Amino acid sequence: MKILAVSGSLRADSYNTSLLRAASEAAPEGVDVELFEPSGIADLPLYDQDLDTGDVPEPAAHLREAWGSADAILFATPEYNGSVPGGLKNAVDCDSRPKGEAAILNATVGVIGASQGEFGGLWAQQELRRILGIAGARVVGEPVPVSRVHEGLDEAAYEGLRTALETLVQAADPVATAA
Repeated sequence: MKILAVSGSLRADSYNTSLLRAASEAAPEGVDVELFEPSGIADLPLYDQDLDTGDVPEPAAHLREAWGSADAILFATPEYNGSVPGGLKNAVDCDSRPKGEAAILNATVGVIGASQGEFGGLWAQQELRRILGIAGARVVGEPVPVSRVHEGLDEAAYEGLRTALETLVQAADPVATAA
């Protein structure tokens, strides 16, 4: 099973990208967690409805192909001013169109996040879960807020990652996990 790991942060030393790398290490046997490079989000044009017709720009086509080929997607979002970073919101907007043809439509997704603050980006996770649901994704599991991430990941963070991954796997392929 392939879980695509998408970081909402474009920063080179991103805590959320590091969190996704830790998720890869915590993945159950038989689960491949593949990091979607942040440049895949940074290179996207700003979404407008003109992108729904004619030739789709290569970065948007790449994003749609990558998101559409995954068995599930695990998003990690930082929190900017109490919400989702603009680049991540733009990526969801680009992928959610044209209506009825989106790669994210019926995709199994989970949302985690990390911040240096006490709440671990919880507001951004709640916002992203809402955005993804409206875009047509099947959002599963609970938010996994990792607070004070600059101090390192503790056992509770790893347990949250394991639970998020197990929930994604079960939701994406309930037959395989029942065997």
